[in-house]
Amino acid sequence: MGAVGATGGIAGCLGSLGIGDSNTDVVLGEPDRQFDSSDVPYPAWGQRIPDVTLPAPVESREVNLRDVERASLLTFFYSHCNTVCPVLISTQRNVQAHAQNNGYASDVAFFPVTFDPARDTADRLQTYADEMNVDAAAENWHFLRPASADRAKDVVQDQFGVGFERTDPEEMDMYMFAHSALTLLVNADGFVERAYRSKSPDEETIIDGLETVRNA
Repeated sequence: MGAVGATGGIAGCLGSLGIGDSNTDVVLGEPDRQFDSSDVPYPAWGQRIPDVTLPAPVESREVNLRDVERASLLTFFYSHCNTVCPVLISTQRNVQAHAQNNGYASDVAFFPVTFDPARDTADRLQTYADEMNVDAAAENWHFLRPASADRAKDVVQDQFGVGFERTDPEEMDMYMFAHSALTLLVNADGFVERAYRSKSPDEETIIDGLETVRNA
């Protein structure tokens, strides 16, 4: 569905991958952009991600995102989406496959966070993984699911700045969401190296940035 909400229509933070020289918390240099990280509602370059703990229902455990201690990719989705989310998840899947095929799977983690906990149960997320050809059984893939709609709003919209709004299309027999898109490349210390605002993030750009972050 269409983009809405907290992240607005700001162009992606897709600047050069130079080594950072103005923020010691990150490896990648400041992206080419027309704003500062403090000007946007989502965690951007050089900022630490929120200190949140979320259930990983497929694994029957909880994950504190600041405790990950390796490079990671976060994105935000719901499994019944038929426009933006399949692209975001496919991008993560392709980066995961690259990691598995190139010997660094244990050095990176993937955290797709749903904002539709009512429908995205553990069983549904496992089915969705099969539909999307995702290796959800891999040690580095972790679907995260806030415990309630209120918790999803608090974490995804209020803390991560990803706006979403329920819609009820007349031509469909189920509700959907209009939402914005965000993929975060986060280093092992929990600081954002890149915030990709594209609905179709470039996986080669992500892989290149991830390599620099991993090898720092």
